[in-house]
Amino acid sequence: MSLNIVVMAAGKGTRMKSRLPKVLQKLAGRALVRHVLDNTAALHADARIVITGHGADQVEAAIAGDGIRFVRQEPQLGTGHAIQQTVPALNAGGTTLILSGDTPLISTATTRALVEACAGDKLVLLTIEYADPTGYGRIVREGEAVKAIVEHKDASDEQRRIRECYTGIMAAPTEALKRWVGQLNNDNAQREYYLTDIVAMAVAEGVPVVGVKTADETEVLGVNSPSQLAQLERRHQLAQAEALMTAGVRLADPARFDLRGTLRCGQDVEIDVNCVFEGEVTLGDGVRIGANCVIRNVTIGAEARIHEFTHIDGEALGASVGEGALIGPFARLRPGAQLGAEVHIGNFVEVKNSTLAKGAKANHLAYLGDATVGERVNYGAGSITANYDGANKHRTIIGADVHVGSNCVLVAPITIGDGATVGGGSTLTKDVAPGQLAVARGRQIVISGWSRPQKKK
Repeated sequence: MSLNIVVMAAGKGTRMKSRLPKVLQKLAGRALVRHVLDNTAALHADARIVITGHGADQVEAAIAGDGIRFVRQEPQLGTGHAIQQTVPALNAGGTTLILSGDTPLISTATTRALVEACAGDKLVLLTIEYADPTGYGRIVREGEAVKAIVEHKDASDEQRRIRECYTGIMAAPTEALKRWVGQLNNDNAQREYYLTDIVAMAVAEGVPVVGVKTADETEVLGVNSPSQLAQLERRHQLAQAEALMTAGVRLADPARFDLRGTLRCGQDVEIDVNCVFEGEVTLGDGVRIGANCVIRNVTIGAEARIHEFTHIDGEALGASVGEGALIGPFARLRPGAQLGAEVHIGNFVEVKNSTLAKGAKANHLAYLGDATVGERVNYGAGSITANYDGANKHRTIIGADVHVGSNCVLVAPITIGDGATVGGGSTLTKDVAPGQLAVARGRQIVISGWSRPQKKK
């Protein structure tokens, strides 16, 4: 049976007070509408249609791909008018699932339940019971059958006591939906076409109207303002934190945890407060993450320790940290950083596009860019690889058991052989053979009886 998924994403979102269209505002690092699309991907719809309007070019550029079709609603004349624009794009027969691009946390399980309940021959409404339903459209039933949606302003006193409300999400038989939206009119105060008017049409035709309830308020909360966005962010982050803790992760404070991507954890992982995880992150058994770290697109091996205030960003290249490694505090790992087991990267050390073999150490105030570093290397404080000549990047190769003294500059391309030593303060431009000592600095001069200049009065 054919399935169409339609996402309404044409609204301006005036209350967001932003140049960015509302559906592109970020929740957990992803656009609101992207959440909706990702959460319904497992339904394997035959057609996925996004209705755009305000900021259409921006919205379409941000989510294009994966077979998504776009239909524009210009001007925006209500929800019914939006669905009218999709009629030529809907696959015939089957079911059409209608979602809102600003209701990002609708679950796969709920959307699947709606599609199954519709079965191509029923109109299915997603509903929820509120303790205070003021302002929401009420679901009026006769027995189990839904007979109407009554807006709060139009409801009688008896109807206002109904707590079951419509969420704005529905599944409908596609052919009937096409027919119904073609019959909508805008004979109302707002001069708009309301999709909810099709409920009366279905009842009049004898098409069963079913209300499927959700008990999870979070999955049907929409976003209309920065305040609502922040509140939904906290709900979402707490839900992710609870799921991780259920799986055994130790979070020092679930209220001070942010996941904006995918986090996979082994056993006995500990995460301190105010850490942010983005992209694809994997933490091995026994990993400990200190407070105030930002960790993005990296795999961290078992028993590694990431000290406080460390920033890791693998970006597209990714990064990796070996088993038992010690990173930070105040360290920075950039794309292409590949650290072996028991590597030490200390405070104010930056590593970019470099491989460090087992046991290598750069403990203080250093830079390693475009370098290959052997096992057990000790890389001194203040030392750098000068990898850029103004036009091209070049590689530095440092063999096993090399000792690089403090405040050295290794001008790439250069190779330091196994077991070599680089004297502190050296600037090297030529290769060093294995086992050699290389010193390249001006000879120390001591002047006796020298006086500092004095300020003129």
